[in-house]
Amino acid sequence: MTEILVRRTTRARGLAAGALTLTMAVTLVACSTDDDATGSSTTSPSARSSASPTTTAAPTASAEDIAAVAKIKVTGETGKEPKVTLPETPFTVGAMVIRSESDGKGDEIKAGQRLSVLQLAVSGADGKTLGSTYPDQTQALLLGEINEDLEKVLVGKHVGTRVVVASPETADGTATGTPQTNIYVLEVTEAKTVPTRATGEAVAPKDGLPTVTLDSTGKPSITPSKADKPTSLVVQPLIKGTGAKVESGQTVTVKYSGWLWDGTAFDSSWDRDPSTYAVQNIGQGQVITGWNEGLVGQTVGSQVLLVIPPDKGYGDTASGSIPANSTLVFVVDILDAA
Repeated sequence: MTEILVRRTTRARGLAAGALTLTMAVTLVACSTDDDATGSSTTSPSARSSASPTTTAAPTASAEDIAAVAKIKVTGETGKEPKVTLPETPFTVGAMVIRSESDGKGDEIKAGQRLSVLQLAVSGADGKTLGSTYPDQTQALLLGEINEDLEKVLVGKHVGTRVVVASPETADGTATGTPQTNIYVLEVTEAKTVPTRATGEAVAPKDGLPTVTLDSTGKPSITPSKADKPTSLVVQPLIKGTGAKVESGQTVTVKYSGWLWDGTAFDSSWDRDPSTYAVQNIGQGQVITGWNEGLVGQTVGSQVLLVIPPDKGYGDTASGSIPANSTLVFVVDILDAA
């Protein structure tokens, strides 16, 4: 993906010092293909979703690391915060290890689904809890937006499955902090199949906007408008979905295409695999302001035309193929929000 939506510093941030967030699970480095316990390899976790992916050589877990993680005990009923017992403290590994702890009894988890996940974080230094989203503060995880090997652990399992991750980090979450291994338990509470395109009632757009045409799959194209560029954000529903309104703070799953005001295309998720894109923490997310303001309040299932003036896009700074002071046009299908 080009640098269209993104105004991020980085997506890779660990679950440390009680700052519990699903970012860790989304940005896990790629792992080996062992189905039960896997060690990290070298693929950048953001390579499929970042505008300018960075590939870094991550250490590979040793047989000793994998054996050590196999000795971590996780007990407790599904849906309730588990108890994690470490074989020793301090507990350390030299590289990230993912272990399939247990399978669930719910629906089968399939590729491309949106998962709701509960998390528990434990310090390897002393075994104390760093943070927890139990019992009901689930986070959204979109399969296809995470690394391929974490998907291999999850796909084919069932709702209720638990995964254990041992991650070498630092005590304060900074690059220069004291090294510390943290342990995370992820529990899948829901698996939902995301629609492939917007559906609902067609809405006639206002005059002066680009004309949007859809092909047989739902992929949009535009005929540019000859009117003057809008100077304020335009949010024009083209299809009104029947789902719930998007709320600030949710993870929103979308498909989108983007053009300059003159009709020059610069990006489309429809051209990638996966074609969906998950925006975390919409409203304050690491996307341009026009997206944060324009998508909140729209209904799931909708297709929305966004015309974004420079002050809510990239301003006087060029970004990739987008010139400085550009007015941007997006067509966004809102497929899910959780």
